[in-house]
Amino acid sequence: MIDPAIRALDFDAYLGRIAEFTDSELISGESEMVSKGAVPQHILSRMAELGLFGISIPRRYGGLEWSMSQQVRLTFEFTRASCVYRSRFSTVIGLCSQAVLDHGTEEQRQRLLPAMAAGELVTAFALTEEHAGSDAAHLRTTAIRRGDHYEIDGSKRYITNAAWADIFLVFARTDPNEPGAEGISALLVDADAPGVRTALPEIMNGHAEAPVGEIVFRSTPTSAGNLLGGVPGRGLVQALRGINHARLHVAATCVGQATRMLEETTRYLNERHQFGGPLSDLGAVQADLGRSFAELEAGRSMTLECAQAFDAGTVPRYRIAAAKLYCSEMASQVADRCVQLLGGAGVVGPHPVPRMWRDVRALRIYEGSSPVHERNLAKAMIKQVAADGTLPDTFRVTRRDTA
Repeated sequence: MIDPAIRALDFDAYLGRIAEFTDSELISGESEMVSKGAVPQHILSRMAELGLFGISIPRRYGGLEWSMSQQVRLTFEFTRASCVYRSRFSTVIGLCSQAVLDHGTEEQRQRLLPAMAAGELVTAFALTEEHAGSDAAHLRTTAIRRGDHYEIDGSKRYITNAAWADIFLVFARTDPNEPGAEGISALLVDADAPGVRTALPEIMNGHAEAPVGEIVFRSTPTSAGNLLGGVPGRGLVQALRGINHARLHVAATCVGQATRMLEETTRYLNERHQFGGPLSDLGAVQADLGRSFAELEAGRSMTLECAQAFDAGTVPRYRIAAAKLYCSEMASQVADRCVQLLGGAGVVGPHPVPRMWRDVRALRIYEGSSPVHERNLAKAMIKQVAADGTLPDTFRVTRRDTA
């Protein structure tokens, strides 16, 4: 539950509290997390008390209702610590809560959002399947209406929080005669419902302390009242709101991760002496650091600008995709340079940067892989230029703006 004192803070005071929490508890707790192989329960409890599960949820539903720009600034701070921490509440603040908020019935909002904001109801976004990853319109999981309930059969994989969720937001085909997106609906399913089985992978190459999981449904019932919004065939449309929200959070996460890695690496280079002075005096080292800082700042600016447009009332989906693409690639490049600059310490020993290097690699795959974003952005550019000569989500002043 959110500490009542937290609710009384203005944003600047809250941001300061989260920055302090990041330094004093999240970063300092990384060794414990790694040794236990999981985020410790006392850290999860502190996250809930501080309201991190509710930063995107309106106050009327028990959340803190920070704007997207504020959420991005908060993410810059708490993702200076391991991004594994964020994964434990990411599906609550983005993918699931936003789909429920924008497309759920009022009964569904009242039932779910307050508990989600309090950190008492963990949700997972069950979309990806073996044969439907980026091509979500061709998923095979089915949900067949049988009287007052749906019966779900199928499986999902690579699902964040699959093993810890209380409720899954499941995307399934409710119209077997419609093979495309229009046959897909979103349904809320209790994790302890009959016929549900979850499994964790034996190996995780990154994010080892918060592994993704598989979910299998075998004749799993869920009430017809759990159809999101009460309307079938709108599943992928309903998913898009949460996906755009989550993509911007991923872009901000990449900025936070790159910030930490550059701070840690520069500190090491200042202290490590070779060739008669600190490694940070070497020109080649400075070139890598300077390039990395410039790329970091470009990503930070892109992400903030997208958030400001979001807050102004327009979801700039293509600029969000571009920010996610750029920032995830940027974080991986920065991580690779940092590991190289650390030398042996980047391969052997407990330095945090090599662990973060493994973790950020996955961010080029989460919420749309880089090749998929590149293709989709190019297709949007080609279509929009053919229509009116401008780029998607253009910043240009056009004739239609001044008409």
